Amino acid sequence: MGRDVELECLCGAIHGLARDVSKDTVNRVVCLCADCQTFAHYLERADLLDSSGGSDIIQLAPSSITFDRGTEKIACVRLGPKGPYRWYASCCKTPMGNTVKPSLPFVGILPELFREARDPERRDELFGPPRASINGKSAIGTPPPGSTERNLGFLLHTVSVILGWKLRGRSFPHPYFDRASEPLYPVKVLTREERDQARARRAG
Repeated sequence: MGRDVELECLCGAIHGLARDVSKDTVNRVVCLCADCQTFAHYLERADLLDSSGGSDIIQLAPSSITFDRGTEKIACVRLGPKGPYRWYASCCKTPMGNTVKPSLPFVGILPELFREARDPERRDELFGPPRASINGKSAIGTPPPGSTERNLGFLLHTVSVILGWKLRGRSFPHPYFDRASEPLYPVKVLTREERDQARARRAG
Protein backbone atom coordinates (compact mmCIF):
# COMPACT_ATOMS: atom_id res chain seq x y z
CA MET A 1 0.00 0.00 0.00
CA GLY A 2 1.43 3.35 -1.03
CA ARG A 3 0.93 6.77 0.45
CA ASP A 4 0.22 10.30 -0.70
CA VAL A 5 3.21 12.51 -1.54
CA GLU A 6 3.08 16.26 -2.19
CA LEU A 7 4.03 17.63 -5.58
CA GLU A 8 5.40 21.16 -5.87
CA CYS A 9 7.39 23.10 -8.46
CA LEU A 10 10.70 24.45 -7.22
CA CYS A 11 9.35 27.95 -6.55
CA GLY A 12 6.21 26.64 -4.83
CA ALA A 13 3.66 28.25 -7.14
CA ILE A 14 2.24 24.93 -8.40
CA HIS A 15 1.11 22.37 -5.85
CA GLY A 16 -0.51 18.97 -6.08
CA LEU A 17 -0.58 15.42 -4.84
CA ALA A 18 0.56 12.01 -6.05
CA ARG A 19 -1.53 9.26 -4.47
CA ASP A 20 -0.58 5.69 -3.62
CA VAL A 21 3.16 6.15 -4.17
CA SER A 22 5.38 3.19 -3.31
CA LYS A 23 8.09 1.01 -4.78
CA ASP A 24 5.35 -1.28 -6.11
CA THR A 25 3.09 1.35 -7.69
CA VAL A 26 5.61 3.35 -9.75
CA ASN A 27 8.19 2.54 -12.40
CA ARG A 28 11.59 4.25 -12.15
CA VAL A 29 14.19 4.61 -14.89
CA VAL A 30 17.13 6.86 -15.75
CA CYS A 31 16.80 8.08 -19.34
CA LEU A 32 19.91 9.37 -21.12
CA CYS A 33 18.31 10.14 -24.46
CA ALA A 34 19.24 13.26 -26.41
CA ASP A 35 15.67 14.57 -26.31
CA CYS A 36 15.41 14.48 -22.50
CA GLN A 37 18.74 16.32 -22.34
CA THR A 38 17.53 18.82 -24.95
CA PHE A 39 14.37 19.47 -22.94
CA ALA A 40 16.41 20.21 -19.81
CA HIS A 41 18.62 22.63 -21.73
CA TYR A 42 15.59 24.27 -23.36
CA LEU A 43 14.28 24.99 -19.84
CA GLU A 44 17.78 26.02 -18.72
CA ARG A 45 17.52 23.32 -16.04
CA ALA A 46 20.53 21.20 -16.90
CA ASP A 47 21.22 21.23 -13.16
CA LEU A 48 18.53 18.52 -12.87
CA LEU A 49 20.50 16.10 -15.09
CA ASP A 50 23.00 13.70 -13.56
CA SER A 51 26.69 13.69 -14.50
CA SER A 52 25.99 11.43 -17.50
CA GLY A 53 23.14 13.63 -18.76
CA GLY A 54 20.49 11.32 -17.35
CA SER A 55 16.99 12.23 -16.23
CA ASP A 56 15.74 10.27 -13.22
CA ILE A 57 12.11 9.55 -14.16
CA ILE A 58 9.32 8.24 -11.96
CA GLN A 59 6.42 6.87 -14.02
CA LEU A 60 2.98 7.04 -12.41
CA ALA A 61 -0.59 6.32 -13.48
CA PRO A 62 -2.24 9.57 -14.65
CA SER A 63 -5.22 9.21 -12.30
CA SER A 64 -2.90 9.23 -9.29
CA ILE A 65 -1.86 12.86 -9.95
CA THR A 66 -3.86 16.01 -9.16
CA PHE A 67 -2.96 19.70 -8.91
CA ASP A 68 -4.79 22.08 -6.59
CA ARG A 69 -2.83 25.32 -6.97
CA GLY A 70 -1.08 27.24 -9.73
CA THR A 71 -2.40 25.32 -12.72
CA GLU A 72 -2.47 28.54 -14.76
CA LYS A 73 1.33 28.32 -14.76
CA ILE A 74 1.45 24.85 -16.34
CA ALA A 75 2.84 24.86 -19.89
CA CYS A 76 4.02 22.28 -22.38
CA VAL A 77 6.56 21.95 -25.16
CA ARG A 78 7.07 19.33 -27.85
CA LEU A 79 10.46 19.09 -29.52
CA GLY A 80 8.68 18.26 -32.78
CA PRO A 81 5.12 17.80 -34.02
CA LYS A 82 5.15 14.07 -33.19
CA GLY A 83 7.25 14.24 -30.03
CA PRO A 84 6.12 13.53 -26.46
CA TYR A 85 4.36 16.25 -24.50
CA ARG A 86 6.86 17.69 -22.03
CA TRP A 87 5.08 19.60 -19.27
CA TYR A 88 6.76 22.21 -17.09
CA ALA A 89 6.16 25.12 -14.71
CA SER A 90 6.36 28.39 -16.62
CA CYS A 91 7.17 30.21 -13.35
CA CYS A 92 10.44 28.44 -12.48
CA LYS A 93 10.99 25.99 -15.37
CA THR A 94 10.55 22.90 -13.19
CA PRO A 95 9.89 19.82 -15.42
CA MET A 96 6.47 18.43 -14.47
CA GLY A 97 6.05 15.31 -16.53
CA ASN A 98 6.52 13.64 -19.88
CA THR A 99 3.48 12.07 -21.54
CA VAL A 100 2.09 10.90 -24.81
CA LYS A 101 -1.66 10.74 -25.42
CA PRO A 102 -3.85 9.23 -22.64
CA SER A 103 -4.22 6.08 -24.74
CA LEU A 104 -0.77 5.23 -23.37
CA PRO A 105 -1.41 6.08 -19.72
CA PHE A 106 1.68 7.18 -17.88
CA VAL A 107 3.24 10.40 -16.59
CA GLY A 108 7.03 10.43 -16.17
CA ILE A 109 8.04 12.89 -13.44
CA LEU A 110 11.48 13.94 -12.21
CA PRO A 111 12.01 13.41 -8.46
CA GLU A 112 12.46 17.14 -7.85
CA LEU A 113 8.71 17.66 -8.29
CA PHE A 114 8.12 15.47 -5.23
CA ARG A 115 8.86 17.61 -2.16
CA GLU A 116 10.16 14.65 -0.16
CA ALA A 117 12.38 13.41 -2.99
CA ARG A 118 14.51 16.54 -3.32
CA ASP A 119 16.85 14.83 -0.89
CA PRO A 120 18.51 12.17 -3.08
CA GLU A 121 18.86 9.86 -0.08
CA ARG A 122 15.05 9.64 0.19
CA ARG A 123 14.43 8.58 -3.38
CA ASP A 124 15.20 4.88 -3.10
CA GLU A 125 13.05 4.71 0.02
CA LEU A 126 10.08 6.33 -1.74
CA PHE A 127 10.34 4.80 -5.20
CA GLY A 128 12.82 1.97 -5.04
CA PRO A 129 16.07 2.15 -7.03
CA PRO A 130 15.98 2.75 -10.80
CA ARG A 131 15.17 -0.46 -12.65
CA ALA A 132 17.44 0.48 -15.56
CA SER A 133 19.43 3.18 -17.30
CA ILE A 134 18.44 3.47 -20.96
CA ASN A 135 19.49 5.24 -24.18
CA GLY A 136 23.10 5.34 -23.05
CA LYS A 137 24.37 6.04 -26.57
CA SER A 138 23.53 9.70 -25.89
CA ALA A 139 25.24 9.78 -22.51
CA ILE A 140 27.84 12.37 -21.61
CA GLY A 141 31.16 10.61 -21.15
CA THR A 142 31.18 6.89 -20.42
CA PRO A 143 27.65 5.44 -20.55
CA PRO A 144 26.38 3.77 -17.36
CA PRO A 145 26.72 -0.04 -17.41
CA GLY A 146 24.00 -1.73 -19.43
CA SER A 147 22.52 1.51 -20.73
CA THR A 148 23.54 1.01 -24.37
CA GLU A 149 21.95 -2.43 -24.68
CA ARG A 150 18.33 -3.41 -25.17
CA ASN A 151 16.97 -4.25 -21.72
CA LEU A 152 14.22 -6.73 -22.49
CA GLY A 153 13.39 -7.31 -18.83
CA PHE A 154 12.84 -3.63 -18.18
CA LEU A 155 10.84 -3.22 -21.39
CA LEU A 156 8.51 -6.10 -20.49
CA HIS A 157 8.09 -4.74 -16.96
CA THR A 158 7.21 -1.27 -18.28
CA VAL A 159 4.69 -2.64 -20.78
CA SER A 160 3.11 -4.73 -18.03
CA VAL A 161 2.82 -1.75 -15.66
CA ILE A 162 1.32 0.61 -18.24
CA LEU A 163 -1.04 -2.04 -19.61
CA GLY A 164 -2.20 -2.70 -16.06
CA TRP A 165 -2.96 0.99 -15.56
CA LYS A 166 -4.88 1.05 -18.83
CA LEU A 167 -6.96 -2.04 -18.03
CA ARG A 168 -7.77 -0.70 -14.55
CA GLY A 169 -9.02 2.60 -15.98
CA ARG A 170 -6.16 4.67 -14.59
CA SER A 171 -5.95 6.94 -17.67
CA PHE A 172 -8.49 9.40 -16.24
CA PRO A 173 -8.83 11.78 -14.65
CA HIS A 174 -5.61 12.89 -16.32
CA PRO A 175 -3.63 15.86 -14.97
CA TYR A 176 -2.83 17.16 -18.47
CA PHE A 177 -5.59 16.00 -20.87
CA ASP A 178 -9.38 16.11 -20.96
CA ARG A 179 -11.47 13.05 -21.79
CA ALA A 180 -11.37 13.92 -25.47
CA SER A 181 -7.57 13.57 -25.19
CA GLU A 182 -7.07 17.28 -25.79
CA PRO A 183 -4.36 19.09 -23.77
CA LEU A 184 -5.66 21.11 -20.82
CA TYR A 185 -2.82 23.64 -21.02
CA PRO A 186 -0.94 25.52 -23.77
CA VAL A 187 1.34 23.42 -25.96
CA LYS A 188 4.22 24.89 -27.97
CA VAL A 189 5.84 22.89 -30.75
CA LEU A 190 9.44 23.97 -31.21
CA THR A 191 10.60 25.04 -34.63
CA ARG A 192 13.64 23.30 -36.05
CA GLU A 193 15.72 26.39 -35.19
CA GLU A 194 14.53 26.43 -31.58
CA ARG A 195 15.20 22.72 -31.21
CA ASP A 196 18.66 23.06 -32.74
CA GLN A 197 19.49 25.94 -30.37
CA ALA A 198 18.56 23.79 -27.36
CA ARG A 199 20.56 20.87 -28.72
CA ALA A 200 23.55 23.14 -29.24
CA ARG A 201 23.45 24.08 -25.56
CA ARG A 202 23.41 20.37 -24.75
CA ALA A 203 26.45 19.80 -26.98
CA GLY A 204 28.23 22.76 -25.42
